[in-house]
Amino acid sequence: MQKTYYDPADLRKFGKITEWSEELGNKFFEYYGKVFEEGALSAREKALIALAVSHTEQCPYCIDAYTKDTLQRGITKEEMMEAIHVGAAIKSGATLVHGVQMMNKVNKLEM
Repeated sequence: MQKTYYDPADLRKFGKITEWSEELGNKFFEYYGKVFEEGALSAREKALIALAVSHTEQCPYCIDAYTKDTLQRGITKEEMMEAIHVGAAIKSGATLVHGVQMMNKVNKLEM
């Protein structure tokens, strides 16, 4: 029996998504590759962003992949954790700011 719902071995199968939709899969991987090329942001900066987003999206495959990637780029544990805290702060703030919608609705309903 599998210990977790997500099988870490599945990450290696990611490239196989082209098998059921070759054109779209190839377009995705072309886009994905372009996104991570050096540009206005360095590959190092992009790796930290990807790590933070991986956590806010709660994707275990992405967390595994970008944890390994950031370590290979010489990013420290402290930098990794700080990036995750930035992502968490934005996710928390985005959740809380939607409370304004609730407050507006309550105020309308109480009229």
